[in-house]
Amino acid sequence: MTIEIIEITKAEDLQAAWAIRKEVFVVEQACAEDLEWEHEEESTHFLALLNGVHAGTARYRTTDNGIKLERFAVLKNARNKGIGAALVQRLLRELTNRSEMIYLHAQLTAKGLYAKFGFREKGEHFWEAGIEHVKMVWHSEPKSLKPENLRQG
Repeated sequence: MTIEIIEITKAEDLQAAWAIRKEVFVVEQACAEDLEWEHEEESTHFLALLNGVHAGTARYRTTDNGIKLERFAVLKNARNKGIGAALVQRLLRELTNRSEMIYLHAQLTAKGLYAKFGFREKGEHFWEAGIEHVKMVWHSEPKSLKPENLRQG
């Protein structure tokens, strides 16, 4: 099993990422479709490939509060194979030399994944797109993110 995370630079890869997000957020989680397509142009997008097949996506963007990681989505048939972790790791690798705060809004079912990478809950739970979330802020550089432990890709 090979996982590759690429930064999206081609229109067809962005279309693949959008298709994954539509399947996960709009179809599976019943999020309002108009909420899904905000901040596309100012975001840096990534695509996860599992054995060469599109399987997941994520992005980050700069906000007034820092750098926000968001839109982590993995297709149902590709879950529990390390794709989410690979996406988090890749985005953090891109951002570790930046001075801005790195944060995300985690669905409660995913907060354990982010905690493994040094994210800590900050504040009360809240509802976004009909799903309970919590803000998480990156506080540390766990062993898994030290340069000698980062996979290239």
